[in-house]
Formats: sequence, C-alpha cells, structure tokens
Amino acid sequence: MVRVPDAKVALSTASVYPESTATAFEIAGRLGYDGVEVMVWTDPVSQDVEALRRLSDYHRVPILAIHAPCLLITQRVWSTDPWTKLQRARSAAERLGASTVVVHPPFRWQRQYARDFVTGIWRMADETDVRFAVENMYPWRYRDREVLAYAPDWDVTKDDYRHFTVDLSHTATARSDAMSMVERMGDRLGHIHLADGNGSAKDEHLVPGRGNQPCAELLERLAGSSFDGNVVIEVNTRRAMSSAEREADLAEALAFTRLHLASASTSQAAPVASSPPQPRLSHGRPRIRRP
Repeated sequence: MVRVPDAKVALSTASVYPESTATAFEIAGRLGYDGVEVMVWTDPVSQDVEALRRLSDYHRVPILAIHAPCLLITQRVWSTDPWTKLQRARSAAERLGASTVVVHPPFRWQRQYARDFVTGIWRMADETDVRFAVENMYPWRYRDREVLAYAPDWDVTKDDYRHFTVDLSHTATARSDAMSMVERMGDRLGHIHLADGNGSAKDEHLVPGRGNQPCAELLERLAGSSFDGNVVIEVNTRRAMSSAEREADLAEALAFTRLHLASASTSQAAPVASSPPQPRLSHGRPRIRRP
C-alpha cells in the first residue's frame, strides 16, 4: 500500500506575477493544487480578506498560508509599521483558515524592529495557533561586494524561532548548503518554499529541477519524516511568453513535487526486513530558552 504524504502542495500567488492574485486562484484550481499561499503585496485583492475569501470559495481552493508584506515594494502595504503588518497578517490567516504566516527577517536599517524581532515573534506566536514561520534569506551581492541586508541574520537558524520556512531559491542565492540548513531547522521546519536556483546573485526562483538545489532530495526526505507543514511552489514565471507557457511551468512544478513526495512514500510502502530505518529530520541544535 502506498502511504500518501500529509504535506499539501500549494501555489504561491507570486508565481503568476505579473498576472493577478485572482489569476493564481484560477490556475491553482484548474491544475489541481491543494491550496494557495497569498503573497500580500501591491495588488489590492491580496490585501482584502473578504475578496480573498470569495476567490477561495468560488474556485474551491483553500488558503493555506499568508505571506506578510515584507518586500521593499510593500513597505507601505498594511501600514508602515512592521508589527502592524504582522498583526494584520495573523488576523487574515485566522479569518481565512490559513495555518501559517510567512515572515522575512527585518532589513538591517529597521533597527528597533530588528532588535525586538526574535522576542516579538515569540510573543506573537504565543497569542495564536497560526505558525509564524521565519524564512531564510541571503546576502545581497554587487560585483565582488557582499551586503548584509537582513538582521539579526539572513541565516535564520542562527536565532531561536518556533517555526522556520526554508526557501531553496534563497539557499541557492546565498550559496549555502540547503540540506545542512534543513538539518539545523530540525523539527521546527514548518513550511517549504519550493523553487530552484543556480547560485546567481539574483534570486532566481526557477521551476524545481531546473537548477542545482536538492529539491527532489528534500521532498523525499520530508515524505519519510513527521513534517506536517505545506510545500508551496514559489517560482518566477515573468519570462513566460504566454499564459499557456506560464501554466505549463506551474503544472511541471506541481508534477515534480507530487512525484518526489510519492516516490519516497512508495519506496517505504513495503520495507525489506533488513533495510535500515528511514531517515527523519533531526531536531537541529538545542533550542535556546526563549525570553
């Protein structure tokens, strides 16, 4: 018997840019995604909880996660105060039935926010059942120079958070070891942004399988573990020459993800008596006592 993995596969609304949030729901429903992650950005629909609820109901596509407005272009979305943004993201997630809020570490110039970020995220996480999953980022590079734009650090495993998001396009841009990062996250890994990359200084977000990141290895490992989060396809389709080409890329990404989740499950369906136990995600480094 084949064990079906618990992880759901969702489409990030960012994956259809420059098309709209509404288009993402339509494509997710048509292709058979399990849900969507809403990237809250300058599209007014992405900021409107009732509009999102109507799209979810109409297309019968659940909203599984909310990505808080943490980008440079969203500095004025849902207030200029970063804590207000996170409060509104939590409220949206609670009202829409989403399990996770994805959040980036602060920009280094957000000094007070950065100083309070770790303790503040713990405080907010204690106030809700919604997961605040802090996402790994990367150094910014220009020619031979490296700029550390995020604080406390782009490598979020250096700080203590209840839940993490791992993004494999970001590990590619950081030129870091994705599987080592997953090991450090341990059982606090709560959310996946699945995309690929080749180590460019630019954040590529390629369709999984088109770069050099261990996308297949990660999925197979998740399927053999106790991971209970969501796998979100977050790819860049801006260069698609047509809506059909964009949809084909998103169908390919979904097929890749389901294949590697299921292939690991199939291989575990009838284990040989002498086979070694299946690997699980480690518990990472010891948890720091939170404030």
